[in-house]
Amino acid sequence: MAEPVRVVVGVSGSLGSLAALHRAVAEARRAGGGAGGGAGGGAEVLVLHAWEPPGGEFGYRRSPCQPLLSAVRAAAEERLAGALAEAFGGADPGVPVTARTVRGEPAAVLLAAADRPGDLLVLGPSGPWWHRGLRRPVPTRCVRAARCPVLVVPRPELALVLDGLSGRGVDAELRGLVGSGRRTGGRG
Repeated sequence: MAEPVRVVVGVSGSLGSLAALHRAVAEARRAGGGAGGGAGGGAEVLVLHAWEPPGGEFGYRRSPCQPLLSAVRAAAEERLAGALAEAFGGADPGVPVTARTVRGEPAAVLLAAADRPGDLLVLGPSGPWWHRGLRRPVPTRCVRAARCPVLVVPRPELALVLDGLSGRGVDAELRGLVGSGRRTGGRG
């Protein structure tokens, strides 16, 4: 009997990762993970949130602090639970979903989990430009090294709008909208 299709998705809590989570569930449903299952034995979604100690593993080995490590682990678990609650609002996604927090660098964790050729790895877009400058983007690393198909979900429209507003400042944008409405209204 064939192994069930496994859809692995990385979730950080960002809008892009939530869009990837929704797409992963849709792909699992399409592969036969719904109530009736499919000819391939159904599908399941593995949701992963990778976390690292502050300063990375090297920094932690140089000056280990177990209470700090426990706090970071707990924060990662809360972030994953919050992302799932935000994505589904307590509703049943319609496919089996397993969620895990894993200690490690995100791309390495995702590549280790999506290790079968029949898996599908679903990722959100890269983070903001300043984040990409600090590390190589996770989607880029995963596309280059994965042993299974990788689907990178585009940035949601709301995230694009928020990125645009944060570049100019929300207050300045709102003042510009209000100011343009007054000028238009006053002339006509």
